[in-house]
Amino acid sequence: MNRLVKAILQQVPVPVFTTLEISHLVHGSANTRYALVKRAIDDGDIIHIKRGLYTLSPLYRKRELNPLCVSQLIVTLSYISLETALSLHGWIPEAVRSITAVTSRPSAEFDTPVGHFAYDRVPQKTLFAGVERIQDNAYSVWFRATGLKALADYVYLHGCTWTSSRTLLESLRIEEESLKEITQENFLELEGNYSNQRVVRFLEGLKKELFS
Repeated sequence: MNRLVKAILQQVPVPVFTTLEISHLVHGSANTRYALVKRAIDDGDIIHIKRGLYTLSPLYRKRELNPLCVSQLIVTLSYISLETALSLHGWIPEAVRSITAVTSRPSAEFDTPVGHFAYDRVPQKTLFAGVERIQDNAYSVWFRATGLKALADYVYLHGCTWTSSRTLLESLRIEEESLKEITQENFLELEGNYSNQRVVRFLEGLKKELFS
């Protein structure tokens, strides 16, 4: 175990850390830090997630690594949505292998040693409208779309022409009981947030069906 790994164990409380945090832990030149990081990766003590983002080997982690939290660190302007959010809400029966998220940045995918992460761009007035902040503990924070917002994002990305729950339930196999969890406040949070007409018609049709 080199001195970088020892410093991380002593001073970094979270299982994921960045190049900036490493620079605060190790004095010396950038080349010195790079050599320490490379040696730790070669030894299997540190795992490289993406450029500038790392995690300790499971052997050294003091806390469990949460892939949902990692998703926010890979692309900070993003939130968990689409199939992953629907699965977390218990609305769809399928287990989701990739972590699916929505971002205001260009769409991208990252296949990493800690999981596969997919980010899709969905144009919106306010990215985090209808998004919940989830804090598992003092060191794990991530953001998740409400069930309704996850559906709206899905409609946009898949070009769906849904205007009622019938086609929605048939396509995603969502239980009808799940839709009863949607509140009028959920619709208010998204009012005027999407300019895409398919999404607008979907939200208007579903709201009329649920609350008229």
